[in-house]
Amino acid sequence: MPHVISDECVACGSCVPECPVDAIAEGDPIYVIDAEKCTDCGACTEVCPSEAIAES
Repeated sequence: MPHVISDECVACGSCVPECPVDAIAEGDPIYVIDAEKCTDCGACTEVCPSEAIAES
C-alpha cells in the first residue's frame, strides 16, 4: 500500500530527498505522496520528525 501524509505534516521537506522514486511533492499546505509512484519502501517514514507519514 502506498504511504500517505497526514495533517500532522509540518512541511519541513525532510522526506523529499529520501524518496527513491520522487513520489513526494510540495502541496498546499502539506506535502503529498503520489500513490501511483510510491513503492511502499518506507524511507520517508524514518526521517519524518512529526511522524506524519503512514501506510494508507
